[in-house]
Amino acid sequence: MGQCRLKTAAMCAGALALAGCLSDMGGNGGASDVVAMQSTTSNTATAKPTHSEKINAQSEIIQGLLARRTVLPAGSPYSRVATAVLAANSRAAESELRAAQLRARAASKNWLPSIGPNISLTSLGSVVANLIVEQVIYDNGRKKGEREFAVADVEVAAVALASDTNARVRTGLDLYINAVEAREKQVLATKSAKDIGHFEWIMQQRVNGGVSDSSDLHVLRQKLLEIRASQSAASETASTAISELNAMAVGDLSSVRGVSPLPVSAGLAQPLSVTQAEAEKIRAIAAAKVDRAGQLPGLSASGTVGQDSTFGLRIKSDGLLGLGTGDRLKAIEATKEAAGRYVAQATEDANRQLRKFEGQIASKERQAAEASGLTAQAKKNLDLFQAQYDAGQRQVMDVVGVYETFARQQEAEVTLKYEAIRLRVAMAELLGVLADGSAI
Repeated sequence: MGQCRLKTAAMCAGALALAGCLSDMGGNGGASDVVAMQSTTSNTATAKPTHSEKINAQSEIIQGLLARRTVLPAGSPYSRVATAVLAANSRAAESELRAAQLRARAASKNWLPSIGPNISLTSLGSVVANLIVEQVIYDNGRKKGEREFAVADVEVAAVALASDTNARVRTGLDLYINAVEAREKQVLATKSAKDIGHFEWIMQQRVNGGVSDSSDLHVLRQKLLEIRASQSAASETASTAISELNAMAVGDLSSVRGVSPLPVSAGLAQPLSVTQAEAEKIRAIAAAKVDRAGQLPGLSASGTVGQDSTFGLRIKSDGLLGLGTGDRLKAIEATKEAAGRYVAQATEDANRQLRKFEGQIASKERQAAEASGLTAQAKKNLDLFQAQYDAGQRQVMDVVGVYETFARQQEAEVTLKYEAIRLRVAMAELLGVLADGSAI
């Protein structure tokens, strides 16, 4: 038993030494990092970074995600909604990221020799137990490709987490904006119901005095019913939106009021869809490296420790070389080019979407400004007709018609204002700037 242990130790030490000497061949780098870590004194005051921290520090994609800053003004209603919504986030994507980090940490040790038992039953009926040790010497870059794939998988999961978080914030903000818009329209409807109710009372008195026909009174009552129906609908819309928002947030957001400017522009950050395409490109290239290495023969050292101990070198390959090997290798290389084209397509699509958002935002804000001017003009006309009515120069229905024009213009102005805000929120989600990257 002692001799077996000595043989096992000797083989493991030899495999480790061989891995260290040949770590650069076939892309099996990584042993030097471990050796450097082992040479660090245990008395150092600086804690060693974890493998995940190393990936974060070395990845340009993750560093870019961490550097993103939210466009939601601090202390604004938007910021309060986003904070409450994120506090209740189940963060399923975070679990995927954690799993990817664990896979990357496991893959970072794939250059080490593999050790396992080998138990067999001999023809004489006795059980023979051996210990198998295998160390890859040259694998055409397979092990390195596996490590690169695992790291790229972490980057893809990180982008997915950022996208999921920004999508959740946008959902919460859309609900809040729906509620604020509905509340403002409810206020307008309440004011209109009061004013039309006053005209209806005047018409009732005129009908009772025989001055006016009852048909005008019926028309006014119909208009009043329609306004009250709009008032109830706006109230229900606001209540439903707030209830749904509270269901996905921590705390009650019913008391949050108002909106604030949302400064967002196309040059703030790289769209998350492009970042995701770049991360998937890196992962696809790493997978292509692994596939390519699997088509070519590699060299490994292996041996058994126990009864009839052996040691030797062997050439192995996942598949047999044949006339189609060349075409298979070309197909694998083509996947790298395809991955690059996906990035170009994602960039084009994102730029088109950004230009569309810019145009729509500019259009809605211009229309809202025009609507504001038209509302002011409609108010002047209403005041003029009201003065003429007071002077006996206008009929009640004349004033009511002008008032309806004024009320419609007010509602159109509110609708356009909030449509522009929603477009800004959607643009911020595309850019991934609805939440701080470091907070995510």
